[in-house]
Amino acid sequence: MSVTMRYREAWEGFWREAPDDPGAVFWDADPQVTAALHLALYEPHVTDAGLPLVDLGCGNGTQTRFLAGRFRRVVGVDLAAAALDHARRADPAGQAEYQVLDAAEQDAAETLHAELGDANVYMRGVLHQCEPVDRQPLADAIATLLGERGRVFLVELSEAARPVIGGLAQSPSGPPPKLAPILRHGIAPGEVADDAVPGYLRAAGLTVLASGELPLTTTESAPDGTRIELPSKWLVAGRAD
Repeated sequence: MSVTMRYREAWEGFWREAPDDPGAVFWDADPQVTAALHLALYEPHVTDAGLPLVDLGCGNGTQTRFLAGRFRRVVGVDLAAAALDHARRADPAGQAEYQVLDAAEQDAAETLHAELGDANVYMRGVLHQCEPVDRQPLADAIATLLGERGRVFLVELSEAARPVIGGLAQSPSGPPPKLAPILRHGIAPGEVADDAVPGYLRAAGLTVLASGELPLTTTESAPDGTRIELPSKWLVAGRAD
């Protein structure tokens, strides 16, 4: 069984079991504290807002639907068909489009680029979930989707998030209810060095145009009732002008 097949089956199993209820998934935070904050950082660097937007790793489409209100055509793509079943049920009006896509497969990225042309890309927390062997191919696929005119906004957990997640997972009372299914399906976050993320994009021929830090809000709360936030880093990249 290939690395990608194991990864796909883990996500299919997770999403088949996941509830449809808003906020039931650990990272499924309201767009006002996720995508809306990201767009404020992203939009100043978007040179062509008329391009389609690809929400790469869209999951159940919570952020995709929000993004569909800001871009003329939004396509949510995910490795897991079960995730897209959630997304379509939550989007009966068809605000966005949804497609299964293995973004680590260059042929799949080229096919989507042939359909859409150059596109902008939004990706939240996908790279650190990939197997190490798939991380550079994923960055290469992003470069393919961008073409010459697109820009990518990428946000990933920073190295500082790992001990936070480790502490939650090893709590004496067990991991929080929304984190437990992730661990059970074998999709615990992997460690990606902070400087590796821009390195993958540069190796794909992209230039980092902006970067910074911003906590990644989850839907889970600590025992004291405060919302759990994970340290993360964001960046915008594209072809050099």
